[in-house]
Amino acid sequence: MSHDPAQSDILIIGSGAAGLTAALHLAERFRVTVLAKGALNEGSTAWAQGGIAAVLEPGDTFENHVEDTMVAGAGLNDRAIVEFVVEAAPAAIERLAALGVPFNTDGEALHLTREGGHSHRRIVHVDDATGWAVQEALIRAARAHPNITLLPDMVAVDLATSRHEQRYSGAGNVWGVYAFNRATDRVELFTARATILATGGAGRTYLFSTAPRGATGDGIAMAWRAGCRVSNMEFMQFHPTCLYNLEVKNFLITEAVRGEGGKLINPTTGKNFMPYYDPRAELAPRDIVARAIDAEIKRFGLDYVHLDISHMDPAFVRGHFPNIHDKLLGLGIDMTRQPIPVVPAQHYTCGGVVIDRDGRTDLPGLYAVGEVSQSGLHGANRLASNSLLECFVFGEAAAKDIAARWDDLPPPPAIRGWDESRVTDSDEEVVIKQNWTEIRRFMWNYVGIVRSTKRLERARHRIAMLTEEVADYYGHFRVTADLIELRNLLQSADLIVRSALRRQESRGLHYTLDYPETGRQAIDTILVP
Repeated sequence: MSHDPAQSDILIIGSGAAGLTAALHLAERFRVTVLAKGALNEGSTAWAQGGIAAVLEPGDTFENHVEDTMVAGAGLNDRAIVEFVVEAAPAAIERLAALGVPFNTDGEALHLTREGGHSHRRIVHVDDATGWAVQEALIRAARAHPNITLLPDMVAVDLATSRHEQRYSGAGNVWGVYAFNRATDRVELFTARATILATGGAGRTYLFSTAPRGATGDGIAMAWRAGCRVSNMEFMQFHPTCLYNLEVKNFLITEAVRGEGGKLINPTTGKNFMPYYDPRAELAPRDIVARAIDAEIKRFGLDYVHLDISHMDPAFVRGHFPNIHDKLLGLGIDMTRQPIPVVPAQHYTCGGVVIDRDGRTDLPGLYAVGEVSQSGLHGANRLASNSLLECFVFGEAAAKDIAARWDDLPPPPAIRGWDESRVTDSDEEVVIKQNWTEIRRFMWNYVGIVRSTKRLERARHRIAMLTEEVADYYGHFRVTADLIELRNLLQSADLIVRSALRRQESRGLHYTLDYPETGRQAIDTILVP
């Protein structure tokens, strides 16, 4: 569909589960534009293997799911938000099934699997590729809707706010976004009455991450620069089991492999080590499992540990994990007969832009949904398979709030276009690559699974130097997709380190050698621009 940016009622930045859920709810009344950074299906949603958590098993209760979420989140969760999301889960599953998501069934009922931290089987899934199936169904529905315009290859640069109005204002409204069009190499202005950030997390600030390449914290960085508070950025979740392979990076081995009986083995001793670290063994929450693997690797000088499910029936393994089985087979690993070499890798950003129950941020006209946000759901550690659920629930919540407030949302005023009259084309692209690599490496070494104040200070010092360098570069040269990402990556790293230095305790995903005890009070880390 042809698109006139000035005609959009609502602008959504991000084409994953959160963004498209909001778009489909809003499109019944409004004209919606969805900007995707790359291809429409390149975001984190399509990479989600595990599934969606919902109370559907006889004997399970909303209260059980709430408690499991609170325990995993080390008490930092907002209980009212947890209850809101958990209770909305069954209806979200119904809507996805109606969109054509082919969930696995067991007879007439949905097949439920179990993952670490859950007290019951409550993970609805499509084999081991739930995110891909959900993404395909949402894109199909969005493409078919006449009120939704989908624009791929648009890299958001900065939010257009009151200070970009032709008649300058300090009101703080968000009126849309400036986005770099990869096809034309030019920055375009998109305006709307309401803007929804659904840009995902900041996983690529780390050397090893299961996140897609585009997860550079764009929405978090843009919202911070525009004036939004950001919260709990120290809580970066590390998935315990990423495939260790020098050729294929970032391939996740889903939590459900452990949920269905997989054991973690030290390849040197041959022992299953998880029972020594936690009575829940392989079913302990992710932060505990990741630290246990990290401890084994460091103690024994290993490159990886083994995840072994070969003691289970081969037909069962192939049936439950067909995509993982085929992928590994192509790499010479038969998971029905051999262990899988795994290492922890950054997996999920639990902090983000502060929002309320309706997805509203601090700035009028700006909403945030999904991994870019900090809603109070995840606390200090996300419970497995609560992330896709959050996308559906808050995507709908934001859409409902925009619809309810529509008459109070003013149309955008005249906004200044992008000005590149005082910059030139870069002659030093190598600077971007060098800085990108440096950030990811020191974040992995200094701000990883186990931290210390000295390491965090080292990271802060490097960030300060790089910030000056990148700001100078950004001020002199035309933007490129890589430069935009580098700027946001560095801003995200800064927010992570600042937050980590403020938290003088160990809680959930933030473990520091200088403050190994957990404080009595669970308090959010809130950074104010």
